Amino acid sequence: MSDLVLDDDRARPVSLSEALSERYLAYALSTIVSRSLPDVRDGLKPVHRRLLYAMRELGLDPSKGPKKSARVVGEVIGRYHPHGDQSIYDALVRLAQDFAQRYPLIDGQGNFGNIDGDNAAAMRYTEARLTPIAQAMLEGINEDAVDYRPTYDGEGEEPVVLPAGFPNLLANGAQGIAVGMATSIPPHNADEVIAAAQHMIKHPDASLDTLLKKMPGPDFPTGGILVEDPANIREAYATGRGSFRVRAKWEKEEGKGGTYKVIVTEIPYQVQKSRLIERIADLLNQRKLPLLADVLDESTEDVRIVLEPKSRNVDPAVLMESLYRVTDLENKFALNMNVLGADQVPRVMGLQQVLRAFLDHRLEVLERRTRHRLGKIAARLEVLSGYLVAYLNLDEVIRIIREEDEPKRDLIAAFDLTEVQADAVLNMRLRNLRKLEEMEIRKEYDALKEEQADLTDLLEREDRRWTAIHTELGDLRKSLAKDKAVWTRRTDIAGAVEETEISVDAFVEKEPITVLLSKKSWIKAARGHLKDVSDVRYKEGDEGRFSLHAQTTDKILVVASDGRFFTLPADKLPPGRGFGEPLKISIDLADGAEVVAIRVLNETETLILASSDGRGFQVAAKDVAAQTRTGRQVMTPSKGATLQTVIPAVGDSVVVIGENRKMLVFPLEQLPPMQRGRGVILQRYKDGGLGDVTTVTLSEGLSWQAKAGVRTEPDLARWQANRATAGAMAPHGFPRDNKFAPVKSDG
Repeated sequence: MSDLVLDDDRARPVSLSEALSERYLAYALSTIVSRSLPDVRDGLKPVHRRLLYAMRELGLDPSKGPKKSARVVGEVIGRYHPHGDQSIYDALVRLAQDFAQRYPLIDGQGNFGNIDGDNAAAMRYTEARLTPIAQAMLEGINEDAVDYRPTYDGEGEEPVVLPAGFPNLLANGAQGIAVGMATSIPPHNADEVIAAAQHMIKHPDASLDTLLKKMPGPDFPTGGILVEDPANIREAYATGRGSFRVRAKWEKEEGKGGTYKVIVTEIPYQVQKSRLIERIADLLNQRKLPLLADVLDESTEDVRIVLEPKSRNVDPAVLMESLYRVTDLENKFALNMNVLGADQVPRVMGLQQVLRAFLDHRLEVLERRTRHRLGKIAARLEVLSGYLVAYLNLDEVIRIIREEDEPKRDLIAAFDLTEVQADAVLNMRLRNLRKLEEMEIRKEYDALKEEQADLTDLLEREDRRWTAIHTELGDLRKSLAKDKAVWTRRTDIAGAVEETEISVDAFVEKEPITVLLSKKSWIKAARGHLKDVSDVRYKEGDEGRFSLHAQTTDKILVVASDGRFFTLPADKLPPGRGFGEPLKISIDLADGAEVVAIRVLNETETLILASSDGRGFQVAAKDVAAQTRTGRQVMTPSKGATLQTVIPAVGDSVVVIGENRKMLVFPLEQLPPMQRGRGVILQRYKDGGLGDVTTVTLSEGLSWQAKAGVRTEPDLARWQANRATAGAMAPHGFPRDNKFAPVKSDG
């Protein structure tokens, strides 16, 4: 398929694909160069550059009053940027938002939107003027610092690039989408960027690692915490492509009774607060945030998002980790330093290339401004030279002006003046002929000659030019550092952080309880870990027997004297306000069976079971759990005997004492592991049975609680023998009840 194209007033056939390719390429290049990608030198897109230049032309300096934004938008449309007024106003608004720009270039008066995502007021209601930073961007623009090009209608001129006395590309960042390419540059701290640029002036071959010590990463206007791995940050700045992981900043606010709230004070860049809160609320309604009870927005001028946990026992770090994974409280900002070079060709640059391009531009601006100033000085010196000649020959000059028909020609001929000098002499006022004026002219002439020599030397010496740029950047750094709130780094750099592991248990509400079991087998669970249970109420004629500290997520082992084990979920126990409820397990009290122990089930430990006739064995705790009312028969005591003791198997030796006060110590390994049964003989008795069992570490000896305090028998060699032997008499001072009373802690 082909089409006809006019070429030199003649039609020629062209294929449709070729015609489309040419036109689309022209459109793509126009979009890339004229709309979407920033210039590496001033960091601005054409619409932003035109806005700042138009505002300067309107006289909207920081020291003067603002004007209606509509006036600015109209000026930009009419003279420089033939596009829709809303797109231009949106660009103006963004340059004024302190949550979008790290260093706003426009000082906006009125409603310019907020971090919630609300739009700015209409342009007829808002006003704007330039900021001091924007003024630094424009400084020297009337001194031939940059090239100009015709405006779209050819009736005026606009700057191709701004002088850019401020490193705007890195300081404020940039974003844009063109045809087939895009750019995404995060904001940085200007103090750090200038420090890196000054270092590169002194060390042109500075390494990337050295520069990153000066500017270690982005500095977003909304703060947050940078949690990217330093190696990834380095790779991103080296290649110009990468991403940065940013998290919200939060703090724990303590409440009454051990409760707390998490307060989010800073959120990631370009995250709309209202949408963030809506997202969290939606996930709450969908029951996808089991650790979170509620979210509130208490923000005023500062961000304050309140997160209330489901329970005071929820770890705040675990709560935040669960939110980071499913909400924009953690966000990634892409780095793609795709910019237009000085030759207007788009390319992806690394950090060193971007800084070098900025410094080279500043060098060119300095040279052009210097040449411009030298031209002005030369013109003024020419005039002043003419004045001085006139003063030296004042009488003759006056005569020629009064008597000659063509004084200009005669002045040129008489004193070898130029036409400019002759015109200047002829235009002098009579009052300027006084002697004092001659002295002022000589003074000005000498000063300009000195300045001319200095500027000429500056142009001839590159090292002086770089020193001048270094000084300019230092002066900028000092002037802007006066506002600490603006100049201080906002984004903390934490480096790579290990993700907090969230176990299944974290999503279960966990509260401390005290399990209480009475002598008549009534059970209840009081809230908290009670230190004193002496004042706990029971039914009339009943009293407490067992108390146990646990969590609502635990399982409670109930051990019966007939060798059965029962498992009760702690969160299903009756509350501790009343008398509790009868133990809902099948223990036949008529046959003499009773509860001998309660303990928290720890499936990782091993238990030692011992019966009243001195038999026992080891059993894994996971093998004794039972959910049924009838329980699990683990130990089968001999006729007339009962299960008497359940203790954890710790240490390296078992200590047994009989009712006959004989004590035996034997290695733990001699006690076999079993899943059920009667067990093996622990200690032999002629009379009586088992008194008590415990475990020890031989090197630490045996300690027990006596009336006079803690007693310790460090050397147990006298009682050491093999299992199933009789043992020897207990050490002096051992309790008369033949029980290994536990040592009381200080708490």
